[in-house]
Amino acid sequence: MNKDEFLYRFHLKQLAPSSHNYQHPSPLKSAAVLIALIDDPEDDLGLHVLLTKRSSHLKHHPSQVSFPGGKAEPEDDNLIATALREAYEEIGLAPESVSVLGQLPNYEIMSGYQVTPVVAIIDAQQSYQRDDNEVAEIFQVPLQHFLQEDNHLCIKAVRHGRHHNIHFFPYKHYNIWGATAAMLKDLIEHIK
Repeated sequence: MNKDEFLYRFHLKQLAPSSHNYQHPSPLKSAAVLIALIDDPEDDLGLHVLLTKRSSHLKHHPSQVSFPGGKAEPEDDNLIATALREAYEEIGLAPESVSVLGQLPNYEIMSGYQVTPVVAIIDAQQSYQRDDNEVAEIFQVPLQHFLQEDNHLCIKAVRHGRHHNIHFFPYKHYNIWGATAAMLKDLIEHIK
């Protein structure tokens, strides 16, 4: 899927309810992530999704695949600013190189955050500067991988007496799962 087709589909309809049904039992802190779609017109596979693998020593979600992002800070004007600031801090993605398209619904996650996914397009010509303390690896996956239903797995789980879905998108040696996979699932459902 190329940039023009994605933009047309993304803006065509309103967001549907999320497939992510986890509800956290206590008050939540605000956070945001950046779902950055890489546009390289010369790539036959179309858009790619920018992902990171978190450092193994982190308190929350160590070694998991995630989007760049994190906790909202008082100096952030809004959650878009949070996502852009965090992407800059974690992987050196300059805010001026990001074209924000919109947001997906908020997600409640097990670590006690309500996360707002910010969807954006970036140019393929980026130089990244990884913060080794937070990010072990930066990589990308063709959006086409997530569009193929055979690549999506889902299991039912119970936590705190509540039933919820856990989504998975295996890719090569990566296991993309949890809220990251749920966000990708919702994005794909929105553009189908």
